[in-house]
Amino acid sequence: MDFNEEQEFVNGVRYYVTNNLPLNQLTDVELEEAIEDIVKQKLSDRYCTLEQKLSIIKQVYSSIRGLGLLDTIMTDDTITEVMINGRNNIFIEQNGRVKRLDKFFETDRRLEDIIQRIVGMVGREVNQANPIVDTRLKDGSRVNVVLPPIALCGPTVTIRKFSKEPMTIDKLIKYGSITEDIARKLELLVRAKYNIFICGGTGSGKTTFLNALSNYIPKDERVITIEDSAELQIVGVDNLVSLETRNANAAGVGEITIRDLIKSSLRMRPERIVVGEVRGGEALDMLQAMNTGHDGSLSTGHANSSTDMLSRLETMVLQGADGLPLEAIRQQIASAIDIIVHLSRLRDKSRKTMEITEVLGLKDGQIELNPLYVFEEDENSTLEKVSGSLKRTENKLQQDFKLKLAGIREEI
Repeated sequence: MDFNEEQEFVNGVRYYVTNNLPLNQLTDVELEEAIEDIVKQKLSDRYCTLEQKLSIIKQVYSSIRGLGLLDTIMTDDTITEVMINGRNNIFIEQNGRVKRLDKFFETDRRLEDIIQRIVGMVGREVNQANPIVDTRLKDGSRVNVVLPPIALCGPTVTIRKFSKEPMTIDKLIKYGSITEDIARKLELLVRAKYNIFICGGTGSGKTTFLNALSNYIPKDERVITIEDSAELQIVGVDNLVSLETRNANAAGVGEITIRDLIKSSLRMRPERIVVGEVRGGEALDMLQAMNTGHDGSLSTGHANSSTDMLSRLETMVLQGADGLPLEAIRQQIASAIDIIVHLSRLRDKSRKTMEITEVLGLKDGQIELNPLYVFEEDENSTLEKVSGSLKRTENKLQQDFKLKLAGIREEI
């Protein structure tokens, strides 16, 4: 059976099952067993490989109780991102490369049904009145949905898959993103409650790095995480509160923003606040939290360099407090953020830590930076393959007050 014949057979079995079995009375196991019997019966006079037979059973079951074609894609651990541009155009990122799948959804209605199932899992809504939504799957994978008429090509879904194993610093070392020496220095900075901001472009690994860094947080602290859609995997911290935003309902009420959650978290006796990503006016609330005794906070943001991140933060703060003097904003940023880690996705699709920089403070109206580590390519680099490592600059960490306060005498 080719793909089209297989899909026609799957649709026929699904139609038979939904019209002849009492679905609301069957458990998941009973339904799967019933589908297996029906498939075997209908294939008794046709040749079909064992793998294809199992695939058909899984597709029929997924189309009734799961996410249909998406279930098959999501079980492949080599796929890190799924991009659906309407029912006929499905792209995946696999081993760092984006390619098109030769599979498709039967109809737009089928794709929309799956979208509603995904959104409904976490109690969110997506419809013509509210056509854009951020949500997540049960395994934590991040999902963005845009419906027509906003999406001209049809229902659009982008899924950033959730790693089954939490990212650790050891894995970052193994992947060559940082060295053991740098990992040790980062551990000291986290333990000493330096406010660390991770920046980079789309797909550069900001959340992954934040996950790894968060594992250095002492296990006896109270940690509040704030995200658009919960995907952080902080392990070992018992006193952990995870907060997630909520979109407005069809009536336009009930929205809970990152700003609302940051303000609420300040009344929850946090020892550390971890904001998954700042994109707008919530940057002001995050900076104020960092400046009011909530040291050790971690966050991420989109930017092309450490300097660019500072400029973006200025713009974000202005969105939340229009009319605030630029010098006052820069003073807030300079006194709140201690360390900026810049990540990048390079020309060979590899993700590297490009820079670790200390924020010194305000000097002559400008925020002064002190680069501690900078990525340098070596002689083995080519146009196709990037080779290099983070090199220590001659600059010493100047703001060592927090290290001394934490009883750490090691030099960074």
